[in-house]
Amino acid sequence: MPGTRKLGRPTAHRKAMLRGMVTLLLENGQVETTLTRAKEVRSIAEKMITLGKKNTLASRRAALAYITKEDVVTKLFSEIAPKYAERQGGYTQIFKIGARRGDAAEMAIVRLIDEEAKAE
Repeated sequence: MPGTRKLGRPTAHRKAMLRGMVTLLLENGQVETTLTRAKEVRSIAEKMITLGKKNTLASRRAALAYITKEDVVTKLFSEIAPKYAERQGGYTQIFKIGARRGDAAEMAIVRLIDEEAKAE
C-alpha cells in the first residue's frame, strides 16, 4: 500500500504526534519510540534537514509550518543543517532496542548521525 503508515490514529492525531516527535528529535538529537513510528519520523526529519540545507526564506517558512518550536527551527538552520552540508541524505539512524515490556511492541531509537563520533 503506497503512502504513509496510519499508526492506528486518526489523521489529525497522527500528524500532531509526528510533528511533536520530529521537533523532539531535532531538539535533543534522539528519540525513543516504536519501530514503525521511528521509520515515519526518520523520513520527515530527513526532509526537514534537507530544507535546512537550502537555507532560503521559503524553506525556513516551510520548516516553521511543520516544526512546533521556533528555536528548534533556528537550531536546524544554524547548527544541524550545516553539519550535513557535504552529505547527500541519510542523516538519521535507527537502532532496535528490543520489545517493550507491556505489549511487546518493537522499540527503537532514532538518532541524528554524528560525524565527529564516527571519526573517532
